[in-house]
Amino acid sequence: MTKFQMDVEYLCLGYVLIVNAAGFFLMGLDKWKARHKKWRIAEKTFFLLSIIGGSLGTWIGMYVFHHKTRHWYFVLGVPAILMMQIFFLLTFKK
Repeated sequence: MTKFQMDVEYLCLGYVLIVNAAGFFLMGLDKWKARHKKWRIAEKTFFLLSIIGGSLGTWIGMYVFHHKTRHWYFVLGVPAILMMQIFFLLTFKK
């Protein structure tokens, strides 16, 4: 493996860690906002974060903060996005 390939892999790993941390953090923040009757984070934001690679963090955040777990489209949608991402990662990785 070349240095360039290693740099790209570390960059991708960093991206995935950041976007998953953002999904987790925003799920907790939205739960806090819900309890304090503040302006909420749009649901499409959570799905966008999930689609761009933050599905694991969003999914974990759902259950750690007990937030959005009564919405079927979150309970089924976020894990479905995660499964598709794992499938594509395993299919297209060399």
